[in-house]
Amino acid sequence: MTVPTGQCREMGPKKIAIVVHQQHSRPGRVGALLEQRGYELHRLCPNLGCNLPEDMSDYAGVVIFGGPMSANDCGTLAGIKCELDWIPKVVDAGVPFLGLCLGAQLLTRAAGGRVGPHPEGLVEIGYVDVEPTETGRAWFRAPMKVYQWHREGMTIPDCCELLATNDRYPVQGFRCGPNAFGFQFHPEVTLEMKSIWTLSAAERLKMPGAQQRGVHLSMHALYDPPLDRWINGFLDRWLATDQRISAPSTREAVAQPEFAAAAD
Repeated sequence: MTVPTGQCREMGPKKIAIVVHQQHSRPGRVGALLEQRGYELHRLCPNLGCNLPEDMSDYAGVVIFGGPMSANDCGTLAGIKCELDWIPKVVDAGVPFLGLCLGAQLLTRAAGGRVGPHPEGLVEIGYVDVEPTETGRAWFRAPMKVYQWHREGMTIPDCCELLATNDRYPVQGFRCGPNAFGFQFHPEVTLEMKSIWTLSAAERLKMPGAQQRGVHLSMHALYDPPLDRWINGFLDRWLATDQRISAPSTREAVAQPEFAAAAD
């Protein structure tokens, strides 16, 4: 893992809200890089009854990670409904928000977009190519292999900017206003996590489009270093999108989204 270039700001919040969806979920590399920057991770799991903070003044950012449930489960899972109701408050408050996989799909739904399976039932599980859009070149220098583990994709609303794409699931990365980002892929996943996932959820590897366990593990040494460098650099730029610490005249000229009420 590369050494982060930025450090926790001398002034301002020192905590990051880490939202996970299962008891044993881990923030992986993203959590480690934030801790190396001096931030304290505040782990929250609404699916296990944790309350999400109403006052965000103590938080420098929010990261919502993935999970096996769907962003459409808000009618049956109180935790998912809670997150969908909370995300607009975080984004509107100007707090840097990052959604990974399910976290990105929750941001999509909160902004008025749609989440659903591939029309041919294909999944992305393993290493997959993504490439930046013209807008996304400000955040991705070039096409990249990323690690995926999902069976649903997104259709983002007009208030969002598409940053990265591919043919199978066209929404791979997007920006929602100046301070919220969603990525379909998993830059947080370490080799140890890959080893665990490919055993504990081995039935997913039988789905159409999934790569087998050996590919996940053997390709790590080749494809992970560029992803490590990318997420390391991205986190500094993401933290700098905090809209609470910049005057309106100096904020990036990206329209704030108008959040729709969560369905169901």
